[in-house]
Amino acid sequence: MCHTSHWPDFPSPGIVFRDITPLLLEPQLFHQAVERMARPLDGREVDKVLAIESRGFIFGAALALRLRAGLVPARKVGKLPWKTRRLDYTLEYDAIHRGDRVLIVDDLIATGGTVQAAARAVEEAGGALEGVTVLIELSELDGRARLPEDVDFWTVLEYP
Repeated sequence: MCHTSHWPDFPSPGIVFRDITPLLLEPQLFHQAVERMARPLDGREVDKVLAIESRGFIFGAALALRLRAGLVPARKVGKLPWKTRRLDYTLEYDAIHRGDRVLIVDDLIATGGTVQAAARAVEEAGGALEGVTVLIELSELDGRARLPEDVDFWTVLEYP
């Protein structure tokens, strides 16, 4: 399935940007990626999919449809007109309610700070975190270590 490209030193020196566009251009690969991200959740109830801006929106929307769940976009501060919850990351609208079973979705996890903030936002809203699924994990940066130990974590592709 490895159909991504990489761009060294983008957006700054020392960073390798993982581009998912080649995967998105191939309908069969895109479908395969979404299915692999969703498969661990078969048989589990998910009420809301929290998708992290911006590339996480792509997978989050597809997973919300696949899991028959609502979609909660998590966006950066200042981009929303409605009620929000603010942490290091903002949940779009006040869309997670006490008891909602929530799946966090992003395209990539690196250091884990963004996913950690999203997990805290779910908890503070009273939601139950069902897990985190990402397309790509940069394992050398150990971002999953920033998640609570009892949170299920799934990835499709792993890069050192």
